[in-house]
Amino acid sequence: MSAAVLASIPSPSQGVWHLGPFPVRAYAIAILLGIVAALWLTRRRWAERGGDPDTVLEISFWAVPFGIVGGRIYHVITSPQAYFGEGGDPVRALFIWEGGLGIWGAVAFGAVGAWIGCRRQGVRLAPFADALAPGLLVAQAIGRLGNWFNQELFGGPTTLPWGLQIDDAHLPAGFESGTLFHPTFLYEILWNLAGAAVLVWADRRFKLGHGRVFWLYVVIYTTGRLWIELVRIDPANTILGLRVNVWTSIIVGLGALVAFVVVGRRHPGRDTTLLLAPPTVQDDEESTSDAAR
Repeated sequence: MSAAVLASIPSPSQGVWHLGPFPVRAYAIAILLGIVAALWLTRRRWAERGGDPDTVLEISFWAVPFGIVGGRIYHVITSPQAYFGEGGDPVRALFIWEGGLGIWGAVAFGAVGAWIGCRRQGVRLAPFADALAPGLLVAQAIGRLGNWFNQELFGGPTTLPWGLQIDDAHLPAGFESGTLFHPTFLYEILWNLAGAAVLVWADRRFKLGHGRVFWLYVVIYTTGRLWIELVRIDPANTILGLRVNVWTSIIVGLGALVAFVVVGRRHPGRDTTLLLAPPTVQDDEESTSDAAR
C-alpha cells in the first residue's frame, strides 16, 4: 500500500442502516443535526439581542419546511436530466433522502418561510436573519457530512495527503481504482465553520445590524462555493463553459456585497427594536372610523 493511501481520507463503507424495515440514512441524519445546531446557536444569538428564544422555534416551523422544499426544487431545476431526461424517473424528484438539496433554493424559500414566521410572531425579519446567519453556515458544514457518506460531489484527482478514497462502486468513469480525489466536502466544512466564526466576531466587533450579518454570510459562503465548485468534477449543467452554481455564486455574491455596503450606509449600527412597528395613533383612529361606518 502506498504512502499516499496510508495518509488519505477513507470514505464510509455505507451510508444507510436498517432498523427492521426502516432505512436510516446518514444524509438525512446530517441534515437534521445541522438544523438542530443552527437552532441552538440562533436561540442563543436571538436571546443576546433581547429576543425570546422560543420565538426561534416558532419561526423554524415555517422556515425549515420551506427551505427543504426550496432546496429540492432548485436541485431538480438545475439538474433535471436524472428526473426528466432520457431514461430519467420523474418520481425520484420526490426522493429527497437520496440527496440533492440546492442551498440557493433552500435559502430563498427558507427566507419566505422565515418571513411568514416572523410576521406571525410580530418580529422583524432583518434582525432575525442576522441572528440566524452563523447558524446557517454551521448547518451547511454539518450537512456536507452527508455527501461524504454518499461518496458524492468530490473534486478532481489529487496526490495530496488528504486525498479522498472512493470505492469502485462510486468511482467516476475513466479513473483507476485507488485514485484519490479532492475532499470538497471537507473543504466546505472547514470554510463554513471558519466563516461562522468570522460572522460572530464581526457582529460583536462592529455591532452589525439591519440584515448586514446575513448579507456578509452570503458573501462569505458564495466566495467559498465559487472556488469549491471549480474543484468538483461531478456532472453539472454549464453556461458559457462554467457550472451553473459558479455563475450563481458570482451573481448572488456580488449582489450581497452591494446590499451589505448600501444597508451599512443607510442603517449603521444595530437595530433599535426586534419588533414590528405597532399601529400608530392615526391607524387606530382610521380603524375605529371604518368600524363605525
